[in-house]
Amino acid sequence: MTAVVRAVLFDMDGLLVDSEPLWTVAETELAVRLGGTWTDEVKAAVVGKRLDASIPIILEWYGVPPTPASIEDAWTFLLDRMVELFDTELPLHGGALELIDAVRGRGVATALVSSSYRVLVDAALHRLGARRFNVTIAGDEVTDGKPAPEPYLTACERLGVEPARAVVIEDALSGVLSGEAAGCPVVAVPFVAPIEPAPGRWVVDALTDIDIDWLLGLEPPAVRN
Repeated sequence: MTAVVRAVLFDMDGLLVDSEPLWTVAETELAVRLGGTWTDEVKAAVVGKRLDASIPIILEWYGVPPTPASIEDAWTFLLDRMVELFDTELPLHGGALELIDAVRGRGVATALVSSSYRVLVDAALHRLGARRFNVTIAGDEVTDGKPAPEPYLTACERLGVEPARAVVIEDALSGVLSGEAAGCPVVAVPFVAPIEPAPGRWVVDALTDIDIDWLLGLEPPAVRN
């Protein structure tokens, strides 16, 4: 079978690595520092976003004006704490390595496209294996993060693949919207908040539910017959 898809672009947090519990630890501690309690509603509002987008949301949620000083303090706390937690333990989602290896086994390129900062991406690559990806993009290496299209457009450009032939796999709506804005077909594997199917968007329950032949045969609506 000849693959329609020439590249598969993987999100990281919540999709390949189960980092959300670690983020929740750090975010809960930050909420306490801000005089509040971390909730699922706050989590849903920031999941999948870069720190420069999520921190002002968190601060405003707890009634703290998002000044440069308050943003810098929260930023430093979260990033330092996450580096500690990543170094301690970073669980992988079931089927993550198997799916990446299956894609590469078909001769299809792979990229890791994360909203996390390079220091955390590199820490995660110790568990995932840097050799499994042709390209890795970190959140602090693009100007406009997810849900803007830049992260996935950048990955496609570096791989030399047109977006219509690069499938994005995401767990959060902001990442799904980023992939769609880039012109990629998208497979959503919702983790924190539900995601509805849409044209050019498929939704599955888990990575282990993704059939490799199906994945590599996906086409965006614009190129279907």
